[in-house]
Amino acid sequence: MNRTLLFDSPLLLGFDHTRALIERAGKIGGDVYPPYNIEECGEGRIRITLAVAGFAPETLTVTVEDNQLTIVGKREPEPPDAPERAFLHRGIAARGFVRGFVLADGLEVDAAVLEDGLLRIDAVRPPPARRVRTVPIKTAG
Repeated sequence: MNRTLLFDSPLLLGFDHTRALIERAGKIGGDVYPPYNIEECGEGRIRITLAVAGFAPETLTVTVEDNQLTIVGKREPEPPDAPERAFLHRGIAARGFVRGFVLADGLEVDAAVLEDGLLRIDAVRPPPARRVRTVPIKTAG
């Protein structure tokens, strides 16, 4: 399936970075595990909450690299000497995961807290510093 991007116009200059972000976000989609919420928590603040029941802090990793937020949950296999369990219903997933989010420029992850099976990741966009710059005018010749 080919998608026409709005950023292919010759009138939009310097949007290669934006196009790359859109393509990266398209590749992230797909799997919906673990379930998550994204909420706005005031001016310039965003909270991502993932349902990670059964994961301990040492089995979770949160990294940010080039505007890519990645959360990884690793499940250790059952030890061979563990007693056999017979589930009548198994509704809690027992698998690891990799969940990614593309962050906008300037958005910074400032906290990750695991509480009651929920991993909360807070991001903030500091207000931009107002800059005024005078451009010198040169004469030709």
